[in-house]
Order: sequence, then structure tokens, then C-alpha cells
Amino acid sequence: MKADVYTRITDKIVSDLEQGVRTWLKPWNAEHAAGRITRPLRHNGQPYNGINILMLWATAVERGFAAPIWMTYRQAIELGAHVRKGEKGSLVVYANTITRTELDVDTGKEEERDIPFMKGYSVFNVEQVEGLPAHFYAVAEPQLDPVERIDHAEAFFAATSADIRHGGNQAYYALGSDHVQMPPFEAFRDAESYYATLAHEMSHWTRHPKRLDRDFGRKRFGDEGYAMEELVAELGSAFLAADLGITPEVREDHAAYIGSWLKVLKNDKRAIFTAAAHAQRAADFLNGLQTENDDRAAA
Repeated sequence: MKADVYTRITDKIVSDLEQGVRTWLKPWNAEHAAGRITRPLRHNGQPYNGINILMLWATAVERGFAAPIWMTYRQAIELGAHVRKGEKGSLVVYANTITRTELDVDTGKEEERDIPFMKGYSVFNVEQVEGLPAHFYAVAEPQLDPVERIDHAEAFFAATSADIRHGGNQAYYALGSDHVQMPPFEAFRDAESYYATLAHEMSHWTRHPKRLDRDFGRKRFGDEGYAMEELVAELGSAFLAADLGITPEVREDHAAYIGSWLKVLKNDKRAIFTAAAHAQRAADFLNGLQTENDDRAAA
């Protein structure tokens, strides 16, 4: 029997974690003009969201694709191109619902009920497709490594108006005082490490009741609720890093979470979908604050 979508994707990420690999923290797309680090993109340039980001990043790393652009077989044909013979597609998913009419045993009346389900289809990386316009294959121009603060990342986090404090040698979000604590900028080995770490803590910042009010029922350090919140922040920071064009940070102090993540994922095949959805909401919330500030400035 063919495994369902939830099981197939969860099994892949569990397999990676058991080898000490975090699917969302691999280097990718270093050679393509669409960006050194970027979310996977549809053929029209629209980025994928949620669990599809993880799935396509994992495939890109596994098969060595540098290009971040994906399309269906039919879309390739419509662009006057064709998928090379023998190429294998990659799974992406979308949520849908079916409506069923059921009898309410209490009232004896028929009622319509929407039942959600996940549906999958195949896409191909542009490196599997021949005959596309040149920009689909364009390589990146060499870039100098940043040695100072990254202006657009500074502006992004400043626009959130979060209480970000500096000092000490730990990075964390304190729910009670609603502030993000960061070591001094100079304490990081490079600018990207600083902003990637800040992206993780800012993902936690979105959980506050006056923002996204995210609560997995965590009671103590290391329990399943704690592990889920950390997984959301891990994915959220990876999504933000892709948006900002910086390299996600592998934090050694988070290595201990891998075991708890494995426990959560093995107990619930939908947990990674839930975490990815919450991470997407966190990234969208932080991106939305950029628009709000732009609107206020223009008023």
C-alpha cells in the first residue's frame, strides 16, 4: 500500500534527523541568479510556502540542484520546453476539502460537512528541463562576503519594533518581559550568524498572546510542547533566512533538541506539517510588519 503524504514526508525528515541532518539548514542554491539562499520558487517566481519549502529544499540537496525554480510537466510544455526523459518528479502538496452529507443522529437531519485532506502532485526542477528561456538557468554573479552589518536585515528587524536587547552570551526570547536577548553583534563569527540567530528568536517572539498566541501546552523544559515550539522557531528562522538572503545558522546549543523532535515526529505523522504551518504564519507575521511600517511612513 502506498504511504500517505503525511507519512512519506515525515519519514524523510525523521531519516535526516536520525543522521544528525536538519533538512532546513543545508546550504543550497549557491550558484543560481535567483538568489544564494532562497525559498523554492514556482515557474512564475512565486515562492512556495510551509511544508513544500522543506520538501523541495531536501530534494535540492539530495539531488544537487542549484536552481531554486520548479514547475509541472505541463508548465514546461507551455513554456516550449520539455522534461528530460527518465527524470523523476518531486512531491509538493496542497490542502483541499471534500463535502460530505451525513446524518445527524441526534436531530435526524442531514448535514453537510467539509473534510480536509492533503493532495500531492509532482514538479520538476528546471535543471531537469530542457529548452527553457535562459533566465531559468542563469548563474549568480560572484559576491563579496559581508564583513559588516547587513542593511536590509537591520531594517527588517527594526521594522518589527520588538524589544531587542544586547548583552551576555546567550540568545533567547523571554515571554514574561516580552523581549529578545542577543549577545553583542561582535560576539558572532560573522554578520549572517547574528541575523540568523536573531531570526530564530524573533520567530519565538511571534508566539506572544498579543501576536499569534501560539501555545503547544508546554509545561517544562524538554517536553513535547517545548520541542514543538523549538521546531517552529527553527523552521521560521530558516524561512526568514531565505527571505533575507542569509545563511541559516546551525546552533550547537540546539543539537539536544534533535532527540525530542524525533519523538514528536514519530508519535504524530502530521506534526511536521503543523510546525511548518505555524512557522509560515510566524514568517508572514514578521513580513507583514514591514508593510505596516511602510504604510505608516507613507501616510
